[in-house]
Amino acid sequence: MNPALKKYLKIILPILLGVFLIWYSLSKVPLSQLLDYFKNANYFYITLGMFFGLLSHLSRSYRWLFQLEPMGYKVRFANSFMAVFSAYLINYTIPRAGEVARASILTTYEGVPFEKGFGSIVAERFADLIMLLVIIGITLFLQFDYIVAFFIERFNPKNLLIYLLLAILLLGVFIFYIRKSKTGFGYKIKNFVKGLAEGALSIFKMKKKWAFLFHTVFIWSMYVLMFYTTSFSVEALNGITLGAILIGFISATFSIAATNGGIGSYPIAIYAAFSIFAIPEAPSIAFGWIIWTSQTLLIILFGGLSLLYLPIFNRNKVPHQMDSKD
Repeated sequence: MNPALKKYLKIILPILLGVFLIWYSLSKVPLSQLLDYFKNANYFYITLGMFFGLLSHLSRSYRWLFQLEPMGYKVRFANSFMAVFSAYLINYTIPRAGEVARASILTTYEGVPFEKGFGSIVAERFADLIMLLVIIGITLFLQFDYIVAFFIERFNPKNLLIYLLLAILLLGVFIFYIRKSKTGFGYKIKNFVKGLAEGALSIFKMKKKWAFLFHTVFIWSMYVLMFYTTSFSVEALNGITLGAILIGFISATFSIAATNGGIGSYPIAIYAAFSIFAIPEAPSIAFGWIIWTSQTLLIILFGGLSLLYLPIFNRNKVPHQMDSKD
């Protein structure tokens, strides 16, 4: 495929998917009904959810300093914070462009080489992936009986067993193929797994590894708490179970990768997850739009201010590096 065409498709396809999913959600819940949910929402809980979201972003900005310090760079927290929020905002335009911008900001204002800043962001993503896997594991443990009962109710148990065995067989064949493969695809998979392991182990080699681990757990705890707290803003969801919250949270988290910032996909992902628990579609989709809108406004506000204030804050800044620079 033409590289230029591939580049444009990466930008255009998520936008088109987001537009389609917005249309789909509005076909499920009319705009007038959706606006009623916004009008009748409890904004105390929405604000509280935004506060927890802000805490997670503050913690992420502070955690980044632990990764940069061993490389010899003493970065000011304000620049780290503004770089993180700028990245979030930029990701709403071009997928994954925010990570590049985030590393570039530190290069410009703190003298951190781009490859080192970007490498620290990649390592950070490994830690976040591990936390997401932990949350998925906890959810499966807490809701195992319910999930199994849900699938048994809708599918023949014998067929489920066949599908499970087939999936295990295919996974085994895939792993065997990757281990023996000498193709470019095989090397990519092996390098990804190797990088994942190295990224995870590098955390334990960090000087402030326990502080890093604490902030990692704190960030994801705030994410879940933000999701759970905001659910109280929709009266129809009062009394929702922890299992539904966790599955909805996981589904919504994955949806962010589907479209720019989860636009359109976020409410649909929550609706799909909540439907497992027989929660009506209208409050599910409305809740999805409420939490997505509130968190997006938070990012637009702080991200926009960060992009504007960065050059002002650093107008007299001379990049400072510690003597222990590698």
